[in-house]
Amino acid sequence: MSGKNLNARIAAYKEAFASGEIQKTYQNLVGIVQNLRTDFSKTYLDEYSVANVLHGYIDFTYFYLQNDYLKKHKLKLAIVLNHRQAHFELWLLGQTKDVQIGYWEKLKGTKWVNKNTMPEWSIFEIVMLAKPDFDDPEKLSESIHGSFRVLSKDIFDTLLAYE
Repeated sequence: MSGKNLNARIAAYKEAFASGEIQKTYQNLVGIVQNLRTDFSKTYLDEYSVANVLHGYIDFTYFYLQNDYLKKHKLKLAIVLNHRQAHFELWLLGQTKDVQIGYWEKLKGTKWVNKNTMPEWSIFEIVMLAKPDFDDPEKLSESIHGSFRVLSKDIFDTLLAYE
């Protein structure tokens, strides 16, 4: 973050919001994630509980998925729209910071885990869809679902192997 004080940054902040494009684009993106969440709750009704969309911060919009295995191990999966990168990620999270640290330590040998630095909010973050076509919601949803099926199976296989 810039070394300037808050008052010095307000002019740029106001300018960024002046046209209304940021607000409109943000709302459109949140809507896409909400539709994905609805799709996931229907598609995986028998496999996962799917939490509501969270978008309290401007940098990430996401929803959690949890099944019996994840719940038992105090873990969650999250489908995340990273606004800064404008792409989708799949995160593995612990219910507490201690759980996250424990799994980060345990999974350091896996391909997703940066063994030098733990992410701030998760155990690991995988890019699911690097260049989403936001203008084709159906194709976007199919791509996210396909990626989720492959990655979640791989994640569960890995978690089981490290138990």
